[in-house]
Amino acid sequence: MTPINSVGLTREIIANAESKLNPAKQSGSNFGEHMQKALSQVAEAQSQSGQVAQAFERGDETDVAKVMLAREKASLAFEATMQIRNKLLSAYKDIISMPV
Repeated sequence: MTPINSVGLTREIIANAESKLNPAKQSGSNFGEHMQKALSQVAEAQSQSGQVAQAFERGDETDVAKVMLAREKASLAFEATMQIRNKLLSAYKDIISMPV
């Protein structure tokens, strides 16, 4: 039978409790990382839209539907980003104006 190490057992219990209380820490991601990833995806959609539009202007791309879909995708992504930003600002203002 192995002796019980109370320090090791205590650390294990604390780590287990922290992982159950904070699931974001368990997966290694947080809100900021998700926001950065989403913003980079919006930027990529806008960049791709610009590239497709330039290719169409040069005559390299002949499919107008592809150009319009790329532009619409970038536009929708930007609008969704703005809606999320507005909701976050509204929530922040509500929290700041709460009485203590």
